[in-house]
Amino acid sequence: MSSTAEIENRLKSLFNPERLVLMDESARHASHYHEPNAPEVTHLRIRIVSGKFEGLSRVARHRAVNEALAGEIADGLHALAIEAAAPGEKTRW
Repeated sequence: MSSTAEIENRLKSLFNPERLVLMDESARHASHYHEPNAPEVTHLRIRIVSGKFEGLSRVARHRAVNEALAGEIADGLHALAIEAAAPGEKTRW
């Protein structure tokens, strides 16, 4: 099972982000996710700024991150919130 550190390393290697923040929100949702073989990380929020997102739509950015984490999703990453931006774009964070 993947940890946030493993996920962070993968995103860094694939997207070479200018900024990257991973927030593991799994504990906040433990009461409603009772899968006996659940991975360590079940709910994750990703905030990422990368030049790889230049010219991509919001949907294409989300697809790219989802593809990067396809293994984790298949292994039980239950919820993934993605906030992706290109350098210079305004973010809420």
